[in-house]
Parts: sequence; C-alpha cells; structure tokens
Amino acid sequence: MRTWIAVLALTLLPLAAGCGNRTDDYCSAVKDHQEELTKITGDGGQDSLIKALSIFEDLQGKAPSDITDEWQQVVSRIKALDDALQAAGVDPATYDRTKPPQGLTTEQKARIDAAARELGSGETLAALQGLDQEARDVCQTSLTL
Repeated sequence: MRTWIAVLALTLLPLAAGCGNRTDDYCSAVKDHQEELTKITGDGGQDSLIKALSIFEDLQGKAPSDITDEWQQVVSRIKALDDALQAAGVDPATYDRTKPPQGLTTEQKARIDAAARELGSGETLAALQGLDQEARDVCQTSLTL
C-alpha cells in the first residue's frame, strides 16, 4: 500500500509543480505587462484595446486553465473588431460611427457595429472584470496600475 502511495505522489508531484509554474509564469507576465498596459489603456483612445491586443494574446497564452474562457472571450472580441476595421480600411483611432468615412459600405459599417457591440457586451465586460479580479486574487496585482 505504501508503495502505491509513493508512486502516486511521485506521479502527481510534477503535475502539481507544473500548475504552480503556469500560475507563476502568468503572474510574472501580468506584472511585466502592467505598466505598458496601463499606458495604452490610460490614454483613453478608442483604439486602446486594439493596441493592447498583443499583450492580451501573450497573457492568454500564459493563463492558467481556469481563466482561458475569459481570455478567449476578450481576445476574440478585440480581434473581431480589429478585423472588421481593417477589412473596411478604417483607422481605429479616428473612426467615428456617426460620421463614417466616405466609401464605407453599409455592410462594412454593419460588421464594425456588430463587432463593437460584442466587444462592449456584458459578457465581454464580465470576462475582463473576471480577469482583473483573478490577477488581484492570484497574482496580488491588477492588470493595470
């Protein structure tokens, strides 16, 4: 019986250690990106989330399994808006929904509007809040300063 317990412990120990390392790597990445993310989102530009996309993708790739759904929600919604704006040839920093640029088709505008609605949806905002809360609880810091 003791032999089986020892084998089980030796088998599970590396798995448990790997979980800790994943969390440690994630928390390290949160802290590494915190200042830049604060600067990007603090400027108040309407394109700030798109500018932060590469940071979010890095954090998503390092995230513990319990928050992968939240990162998927946030990153996929930002990508969808970025894709819609790029496909329409629109600069995210200057796009004005009430005064769309000349040549923007009804279909392009509708795609941009739909992507923006999804990004601003309650589901996406809840995911972003959950990610910040996770960073506070697990990493003892927030995503931004």
